[in-house]
This record gives sequence, C-alpha cells and structure tokens, in this order.
Amino acid sequence: MTDQIAYMDVAAATDVGMSYKRRLLELLGIRPGQTAADIGCGPGTDLGALVEAVGDDGRVIGVDRDPGMVDEARRRHPGADIRQGDLHALPLADHSVDCVKVDRVIQHVDDPQAAVAEARRALRPGGLFAMAEPDWDTLAVADEDVETSRAFARFNGRRVRNPTIGRELVRLCTIAGFHIRTVEPVPILFRDFATASHILGLERNSVRAVDNGDIAPAAAQAWLKRLETGPLVAGFTLYLVVAEA
Repeated sequence: MTDQIAYMDVAAATDVGMSYKRRLLELLGIRPGQTAADIGCGPGTDLGALVEAVGDDGRVIGVDRDPGMVDEARRRHPGADIRQGDLHALPLADHSVDCVKVDRVIQHVDDPQAAVAEARRALRPGGLFAMAEPDWDTLAVADEDVETSRAFARFNGRRVRNPTIGRELVRLCTIAGFHIRTVEPVPILFRDFATASHILGLERNSVRAVDNGDIAPAAAQAWLKRLETGPLVAGFTLYLVVAEA
C-alpha cells in the first residue's frame, strides 16, 4: 500500500502530471458552493484542489474501494467527505452532485460502461463528468531496437484491464446519455530515465516481460542500458473528456 501511494504521489508531482490535472480542473469549471465528487480518489491526491475550488460553502466527496486509500485520504483531508465504495455502485444518491472527476481509474474497472452510467446517475441535470484516461496502445519508447520497444509496450498494455479506454470514453459516455462537451488528447512525454522508469515501469516491467517470455534477456539488458544513458524519449496519449449530464 505504501508503495502504491508513493507511486501515485510521484506521478502527480511530475510536470506532465501537474499540467494535465490542472487542465482537467479547468475544463470541469468547478464553482464555489458546488458539490464535487472524486471517484477513485486514492490517497486524496486531488482532493485539496477540489476543496479549494468549491470554497467554504461547497462540498467535496471522495470515493475509493480500498480501505487503506480511504484512511489515507481522510488523514490528509479531514474536511472532505471520504467514502468507501466501488465505481460500479457509487455511494452517492441519485442526482446529488454537480460534478464528478475520475483520473486514470476507469482503465482498471471490470465494467467501464457501468462505471460511466453510475457517474451519470449521481450527477444533477447539467452536471459535468471530467475524465482523464490513457490509451496504452499509443505507448512508444524510442530506441534503435524497435521490436524490443514494441514488445515492452504490448506487455505493458496487457497489464491493464482496459488499455485503450482513453479513446473509448466518448462512445461510453454517449451510450450512457451524456452530451460530450470537450475531447482533448494530451501527449505525456518523458525525457529523463528515472521518471520514465518510475511511471512506465521501464526496469520492473522489462524484467517481468523477460520472465514472461516476451523479450529476450540480452535484448532487454541492452535496451535498458541505452535508455539509461540517453537521450530518452518515451510517452503515450492521455485523453481528457468532459461530458454533460
């Protein structure tokens, strides 16, 4: 749990992390006095920004299925209403919130359509649903050994339940009865090895890919050595989608 929280904190503190999160909140356009929900809030990474946006007269609700995450979010943000619950059955009353935010969570759920429908149920008419989700099919790592880079990208994609969810958000929201407000593809680019390795798992996942038989040991070792000595270019596309109930 500590490692998972640390991973989320580091990812949020990167330049690209801060940039897309700031843009997502801009698109959501939260106003003072509103009720905002962060579903899959984790340890409360974004709750502070939501609390600031709604002001003293507003309300922020954080939802996460993991008890450890809920405890940490409550510790960090005692002024927010933190609830344990699943995205497939949100602990929110019908039409009870003005805006809902989800950040890199739908990629992991069993039923993305059900999760989107739950957000629609909880929103008041005219309420906004802001989503940030990756498309792991777009992951690319620049190297002279293109086949090893492609093998790594394919392996990484298989480790996520819904690897292409970013491109699918518009379709899912339309089926759920939302009106699409904005769709923005955001390039997530890494130029330093340490950050890229932490976020993309260059080292840990290449080891797993070798163990799984996807990459030959010698190829993985040479690939990592070149990436570490640089220059490094690696990234993927993140989709920011805002839909209106």
